[in-house]
Amino acid sequence: MRVALVAVVLCGARTGASQETLVVPRASSERSGWEPGTAIPGEVLIEPLPSVGPSGPVVLDSPYVGGSWWPDGGCPPDASAGCFDDLWAARPWHWQILPTNLIWTSYLAGPKEPRFATVWYDDTSPDPIVPTQREGWLWDSTLGGRVAVLRYGSDTSIHPQGFEVQLEGAAFVRLDPSEDRDLRSSDYRFGIPLIYGVGRWQTKLAYYHLSAHLGDEAMLRHPTFPRVNYVRDAIVYGNSYYLTDWMRVYGEVGWSFYNAGGSEPWEFQFGTELVQARPTGIHGSPFFAINGMSRQELDWGGNVCVQTGWAWRGDRGGKLFRLGFEYLYGSDPQYEFVFNNQNRAGIGMWYDF
Repeated sequence: MRVALVAVVLCGARTGASQETLVVPRASSERSGWEPGTAIPGEVLIEPLPSVGPSGPVVLDSPYVGGSWWPDGGCPPDASAGCFDDLWAARPWHWQILPTNLIWTSYLAGPKEPRFATVWYDDTSPDPIVPTQREGWLWDSTLGGRVAVLRYGSDTSIHPQGFEVQLEGAAFVRLDPSEDRDLRSSDYRFGIPLIYGVGRWQTKLAYYHLSAHLGDEAMLRHPTFPRVNYVRDAIVYGNSYYLTDWMRVYGEVGWSFYNAGGSEPWEFQFGTELVQARPTGIHGSPFFAINGMSRQELDWGGNVCVQTGWAWRGDRGGKLFRLGFEYLYGSDPQYEFVFNNQNRAGIGMWYDF
């Protein structure tokens, strides 16, 4: 039995490539006397694909590096002007709509920062709803994010610079596993930060609205518990500085021009974080972050949050995923219970994009 040869031919990989029909004989012994464009009995005719223009797909022999970084911390041997070993070097500025990364990023250990996150923890403090019992295990999640909508600045994958308009928003929800995962409380925040970053410095001027709500299921179970209508509309001024590529210190002050539910105008936030600035690859790298808050309504008390664990940073856009341990002591970050304290420890995961 004679076996036919099956071939797939991709023609026209370049503009203007040949469009002729190829003729493939069944066996090499039948090729004698064969000329292109002719056919003999028993042959398979293969119609070529149409030619691909300049906008067609490109197949690379090695991974594409499209940013201003290189995995070993330097530049490739054939580096062009687009590769910067110094992450803070001056780059060209231009207008950008919906850039893929951020000049100002959310604080890693900030309890009220917009991101996707969830933390399971055990709290040893008294339950604010039932003070005779310990609060125990709770489940806090954050559903939101921070995005850039307009930038006049550089377009680099790590630490971009320039002027930037951002949007931020998140819902902060608490579930109670001991009561059929009832919704205990939820806070909602929306803001518009205006950012300026140059070199290692970043400055933020922002507005945000925050309101706190007692969960419907919690109100049904505990109808005598007094709901707190905590509301803030605030202006925030903040600064951050990178001591190294991977170590950031920051501080901000907020003043609220509308207050309700016990909220008072002034608040302060400060901290530091250590996390790999460059893409980590599949293995990831360790991180550490600490954040402190002080508020006027608490007689300048507040809370301290510490996080540590393992982090993975993507190749482009600065996306960051973390797994680790969290400890928080001080005022409850759910503002429905703002005048109650927590002493909690647990595990969590956090994703910033």
